[in-house]
Amino acid sequence: MKRLICSAALLALCHTSLPSIAQKTDLSTRYERSGGKETATYQECISYYKQLDKQFPQISMQEIGNTDSGFPLHLVTYSPSGDFNFSSLRKKNKRIILINNGIHPGEPDGIDATMMLLRDLALDKKKLLDNIVLAIIPVYNIGGALNRSTNFRVDQNGPEAFGSRGNAKNLDLNRDFIKADSRNARAFHQIYQLTDPDVFIDNHVSNGADYQHIMTLLTTEYGKMGGEMGSFLHKEFEPGIYQLMKDKGYDLVPYVNHFGETPDNGWITYAEGPRYSSGYTTLFHTFGFVPETHMLKPYPQRVTATYALMECFISYVSRHSEQIKDLRNRAKEQDRTRQSFPLEWNVDTSRYSYITFKGYAAGYKPSEISGLPRLYYDRSQPYEKKVKFYDYTVPGNFVQKPEAYVIPQGWWNVLDILKNNNVVMHRFTQDTVIAVETYHIADYKTVPRPYEGHYLHTGIKVTNTKDSLRFRKGDYYIPMNQLANRYLIETLEPTGGDSFFAWNFFDAILAPKEGYSPYVFEDIAAEYFKTDKALQAQLKEKQVSDSTFAKSGSAQLHFVYERTPWAEPGYLRYPVYRVIK
Repeated sequence: MKRLICSAALLALCHTSLPSIAQKTDLSTRYERSGGKETATYQECISYYKQLDKQFPQISMQEIGNTDSGFPLHLVTYSPSGDFNFSSLRKKNKRIILINNGIHPGEPDGIDATMMLLRDLALDKKKLLDNIVLAIIPVYNIGGALNRSTNFRVDQNGPEAFGSRGNAKNLDLNRDFIKADSRNARAFHQIYQLTDPDVFIDNHVSNGADYQHIMTLLTTEYGKMGGEMGSFLHKEFEPGIYQLMKDKGYDLVPYVNHFGETPDNGWITYAEGPRYSSGYTTLFHTFGFVPETHMLKPYPQRVTATYALMECFISYVSRHSEQIKDLRNRAKEQDRTRQSFPLEWNVDTSRYSYITFKGYAAGYKPSEISGLPRLYYDRSQPYEKKVKFYDYTVPGNFVQKPEAYVIPQGWWNVLDILKNNNVVMHRFTQDTVIAVETYHIADYKTVPRPYEGHYLHTGIKVTNTKDSLRFRKGDYYIPMNQLANRYLIETLEPTGGDSFFAWNFFDAILAPKEGYSPYVFEDIAAEYFKTDKALQAQLKEKQVSDSTFAKSGSAQLHFVYERTPWAEPGYLRYPVYRVIK
């Protein structure tokens, strides 16, 4: 949409005259006009940003990609200098904060708060320091926002109507960042890679226990972020935000991920995987935060708290701009040469700190529906006490980084996602034989019911062999000396909890495509079996150790088949190959 073309003198005139023009234009939001009772519709939100784009030279709105709803995803940029080229902005040493709103449209606090924040910045009611650029996704889950009702989230205290959690494909988009089943996620990848944000904020509303706090904050688990970035996040960044919010009258606590029915006994940190927004951004060394206002607080309180928290992030990032830049740059370079990566983080329940929690006394009384005891909170009995917070994680399942991965071109669904995440890849210009390490899937479990459109695999075990394999012209060679190293490890190593294998991208290898007619193969196998002493010994050992096997002719014939040259090489062979030095 943009842009006014002015000479230097005219540009100065534009800057002096536009605020007075804006003062005459009604820039109030639906939220404000309704006295805090209503939230903007999707169409109202986009029209509002178009108006800001039209009136203020420091605001630009653009379309990036598409969504499952058929509408494009929008990126709104607030740049005090009027420069909206992110490559240029990074060269000018700007810190970029990416704010995502409406991933769950039933949690619209960030939608309304951000509309007002950008307007107030443009009108000089609030000050954005020159080293900060804001990048905003006005409404991420457009399909959910269009599915508007007064009946969703029955236990939430306002606004009067809002969108639904599921998107146009009925996906929960905050479980889709790695698998990218939605067009929304594909467009988000493009926005994220374009902006390369230093800080990411994903505005939410929390459900669960009742307590006094208006705002809780889910922060990327510092142990998972690791290194100097993790230490800074834990010891300086997060405490700094807590203090700035306290100065504004808000007592923050970590996202209340509590044990049992009430949070009185404390809770564990939420070590989010890369299926979640802040888990995804961690793979690319961005400080990720998920603010969660409390659902039972009045809507105006929640929107005001969200507005205040974004102000605090702007202030903190501006003051620590150089430190944040240096930490990210060092982390990126360290991952280029890092040799070992963990694929899991387990909470150490023997270690904890104490946090000050302001809750309400809980009790039980007979249910008017069932007559059985039901939980309730008594707001006439507020309390403040120290509770345990288990925020120390132990890394595990370490894998050694290969020199490169090789992926055959037939797996284009995986390759498309990698390309969308700016992964550096080279295609073979001719058929090529390479020595590789090959995984075979030895065991896995699959959930009995679908989760977000997939039957997730867990408990994945692999064996590995060394092979020299021929790859075809056009297959992909992915070097592991790039900024996406951690992303590649977590998606391509099959034993990772959010790997592409876990999300069923490679399920075609789990069923054989070739076979045999037993009455024919019996004679062929017998001839081969006579010449293979090692196979004879293996069969004998199996017969002795497994009585059921010893009584099954078909099982023994298949045992022999799997160890002959006629066995299907692609069955259970993981089609992502590791090049080892």
